[in-house]
Amino acid sequence: MHPSEEIFCTKSSKLRGKTIIMGITGSVAAVECFATIRELIRHGAKVIPVMSADAQDIVTPASLEFASGNTPVTRITGRAEHVSLLGDGSVADLFLIYPATANTISKIANGIDDTPVTTMATVAMGSGVPMVIAPAMHDSMFRNPAVQKNVEQLKKYGVMFLGPNVVDLRAKAVSKEEVIAWVFKLMSKNDLKEKKILVIGGRSEEPIDSMRFITNRSTGRMAVSIAERAFERGAETELWMGGCSVPLPDYIPLKRFETVDELMKMVAKIKHDAVIVPAALADFGPMSPKKGKIPSSGPINVELVPVPKVLPAIRTKCKKVIGFKAESGLDRETLIARAKDRMETYDLTAIVANDIDVSGKTTSNAVILTKDAAKDASGTKDSVADMILDVCAEIL
Repeated sequence: MHPSEEIFCTKSSKLRGKTIIMGITGSVAAVECFATIRELIRHGAKVIPVMSADAQDIVTPASLEFASGNTPVTRITGRAEHVSLLGDGSVADLFLIYPATANTISKIANGIDDTPVTTMATVAMGSGVPMVIAPAMHDSMFRNPAVQKNVEQLKKYGVMFLGPNVVDLRAKAVSKEEVIAWVFKLMSKNDLKEKKILVIGGRSEEPIDSMRFITNRSTGRMAVSIAERAFERGAETELWMGGCSVPLPDYIPLKRFETVDELMKMVAKIKHDAVIVPAALADFGPMSPKKGKIPSSGPINVELVPVPKVLPAIRTKCKKVIGFKAESGLDRETLIARAKDRMETYDLTAIVANDIDVSGKTTSNAVILTKDAAKDASGTKDSVADMILDVCAEIL
């Protein structure tokens, strides 16, 4: 068994049956392609590397064969690799150039195909195979008017560009995570295309003094799962996040809040088609937070008062709102009854009711309620996120 087979579909089967041709050119960012190839395989993709001669000065064909389980194409031979991989009737689902240099971008824009990568690009564009380019170079090179003209020309031809991310005068290749997310997006059913979806997640943190606060154990994982899957399914996604203990995607627009009051001030900016709110927000907060740090000696009394309810405020700004109701130790009928009451009181489009006693850090056991139905939703948080978005797609 090749080492690449050991990781095949170990994270998901989202890309099972998909073949991705990855072009690698002579940027130092080529060192990132090894991990990206492995991640694509973990989600079920078959990845075939294609390397320019300059790329081979940075990463070796042997290392990429180890990463992918396929022999890289390092030159076009009598086997007509460009036609068999990307020509009419080929099995390729996507041609991804990661990273792409200014030289490669400009050659492709002008129909020059003097490397394996540019030759593959010529054929892909002619046969209609989707092509994605992730540039990586010094920022002054990327800002060169000729390079910018070539980028715009390729966009007119239907080529998608990812990044670059400009950091310290360097136009860096986008992260592995962003590449994977966009591949998912391109390969998804795209049922949320052109829909603006806001996900509000994480936990609120109500201050006792300048150092201490009242909060809860929410990790924010469900909100991230929903935001990622909404993005992958074609939505224009935004994430508002309170406190959390999970990594946040760097490719989804993000706003942060700490307290319920801060979130309430943000609600006025909602202009979305749907809002999904798995946030764990406080019901009570300290009445008079102290400036500075309360001395640690001796007992203190903290008087708690109700904080504003956010869902009703959101509902005034958006017609399609999916709320969440967390309970503990209830039978299914009582859980559904309480969730229905919340849904009707706040005039929500749908609500997700879950029992925290049977949900875990990476799993959820919930019921998704609409005005007409109750659907059980259990499994990983990613799979439950998809079920929630199925409902979202239906109501939109």
